[in-house]
Amino acid sequence: MQKITNFLLFEGKAEEAMNFYVSLFDDSSVEQISRYGAGQPGRKGTVIHATFILKGQEFMCIDSYVEHGFSFTAAMSFYVRCDSESEVGKLFDALSAGGTILMPLGAYPFSKKYGWVNDRYGVSWQLSYN
Repeated sequence: MQKITNFLLFEGKAEEAMNFYVSLFDDSSVEQISRYGAGQPGRKGTVIHATFILKGQEFMCIDSYVEHGFSFTAAMSFYVRCDSESEVGKLFDALSAGGTILMPLGAYPFSKKYGWVNDRYGVSWQLSYN
């Protein structure tokens, strides 16, 4: 069991985001999901807690029923070491759709092919192939 797990807090989009991420990466799956029911504090059907795997790495997420004055920040990002230039391109296109490009896809002194994006959910991804 991994000792440190990435934990993502959403406000109503946890399952959508989790399914999107799982669809993009090999060796990925939704492991467990529990949802709010009638009479519980969260909106019925939203995620109380979920566990999912991306490229063999465990993640957790929830839908907070409390509105927060914060969201994700690019100061904390997921750095993905890709196996090919085509994988970087595929992930960059999918994750930047509806999101924000922080560094355009290209060659940089530290990477043959690299791009940095905030996806449509606000989560920050650095994608690199060396």
